[in-house]
Order: sequence, then structure tokens, then C-alpha cells
Amino acid sequence: MTQPMLSIKGLKVAYGGIQAVRNVDMDVYEGELVTLIGSNGAGKTTTLKATTGMVPMKGGEISYRGKSIKGVPSWELLAQGLVMVPEGRGVFARMTITENLQMGAYLRNDKEGIEADIEKMFGIFPRLKERATQLAGTMSGGEQQMLAMARALMSKPKLLIMDEPTMGLSPAMTKTIFEVIRTVSSEGMTLLLVEQNAKLALQAADRGYVMSSGETIMNGKASDMLDDEEVQKAYLGE
Repeated sequence: MTQPMLSIKGLKVAYGGIQAVRNVDMDVYEGELVTLIGSNGAGKTTTLKATTGMVPMKGGEISYRGKSIKGVPSWELLAQGLVMVPEGRGVFARMTITENLQMGAYLRNDKEGIEADIEKMFGIFPRLKERATQLAGTMSGGEQQMLAMARALMSKPKLLIMDEPTMGLSPAMTKTIFEVIRTVSSEGMTLLLVEQNAKLALQAADRGYVMSSGETIMNGKASDMLDDEEVQKAYLGE
């Protein structure tokens, strides 16, 4: 295999005296959809925040496209194509849907390309087109999740990280979000996904990692993990 696009080795993160992440090892290769699953409090979100420069590392190393990104601020990582859709969506509530999409492209200066990509997002998310002039804060949770994903895609990411994209959504909206994730993946986007619905995540992913008590304890092909008795018992409710 070639060099991974993202490589995490021995990651440690602490909040005060609390060791939130003890030892995470994970690789994501170009074009892959990799999922990180685990119970609540396992340290998944903290791992993503450390990867995107939102919380400092206490130990270990993170490399992106062959270079260490330890200590690199999140806005610089965004400029390098490392983009995260955070848990809780974080849309600009008092801006319209179109304005939110434009904000996703604020580092770009190709006006025609930006306009074309907005239309592309409206094609992927028809519901956003219907509400293009609506304030984002007045939308449903599912619609806001669509907007958060579309806004991230407007930045032309090389690696898109998603943290719990279906949290709090209805089964129908969850299905829609995963259809988009599969579509984006099929177009060659590299994706790292943390998702509460472990079964859906593993069904969509190429490879998976299991995290428990701040450590990665298992990894492998996602299809194999779906059939693993321990994974089924602990995370798939089977």
C-alpha cells in the first residue's frame, strides 16, 4: 500500500487530569471510507478534534499527507484540505442556506467554480435548493445536517471527517444522509466517519476501527467486522 493520507500513532489527549485518549493508532488511505466506532465516552470525538487541531495532543503523532500536523491550527488544516463536519452541525443560523454554502467556499476565489458547486450541492441535496433563501436556524435537524455536509464539501476537501452525522435524526433522514455518504465516497472522496449507528457505518465503510476507553482495540475490513461475534454483541445489538 502507498503512504496513508492520515496516520495517527500513539495518540494521547488529556483534559486537565482526565486522560480522554490513551493510545489511538489509525490509518486512512486515499479514496477509503474508514469508520471509527465505539461506545459513548470512548474518546472518538476527542480523537477527531485532536486530528483537526481543535484540542492539543499530549502525546503521539498525527501525519497528514506525509507531514506532521502536530500543533498546526485548524484553519491551516482546512486550507490543506482536512475538513470536519462537527457533531451538532454548527450551521450559521442567521444566514441563508446559500450564504452558508458560500461560507464553505470562503478560501476559494474561483467565482464560477463556486457557483457551479453550489448548484452541484443543490443537486445532491434537493431539499436545500427548495429552501435556498431560508435562514439555516429555522431548518430541521436533518436539513441542518445536510447543509453542514454540503458546506464542508464546498471547501473542496481532500479528507472529509464526519462526527456523528445522524445523531438525533429520524430513520428516514438517517437513510438519506447515508445515501449521500455512499455517493460522495463512490466519487473518490476520502472519508473518516464516527457514527453511533455502527451497523450502517460498517456497511458503508471499507475498513473500521473499534475504540474503547480511549484506545483502539480492533481494526479490519468493515465486512469482516460486521460478521465478528464480539463486534455484533458489543456494538451491533445482535
